[in-house]
Amino acid sequence: MMNAMSMGDFQVRVETTINRGFTPEEISLRCAEKILSVSDTAHPAIQAQAHAFKDQIAKTVEFYLSEAVKSDRTTVFNALMDAGHPELAELIRRL
Repeated sequence: MMNAMSMGDFQVRVETTINRGFTPEEISLRCAEKILSVSDTAHPAIQAQAHAFKDQIAKTVEFYLSEAVKSDRTTVFNALMDAGHPELAELIRRL
């Protein structure tokens, strides 16, 4: 769910989820929006090129965010195993 409001020159945007966190895809799209923007008055060819580049940025960021999630789960799995909680570690591994 997303809500936006403007206050003078500032625009505030709030995004929420229900009963879950944000996915790497959702976060990567937000990231790409912050990295690259193009004016509505730009030439259509430039707009198209910028949007294509923004899509590539989002895909790259999504890949690395997904890798970070996997890596963190491995760290949590190993910490739980070391703490003597193999059943809980297995549940984390299955996520």
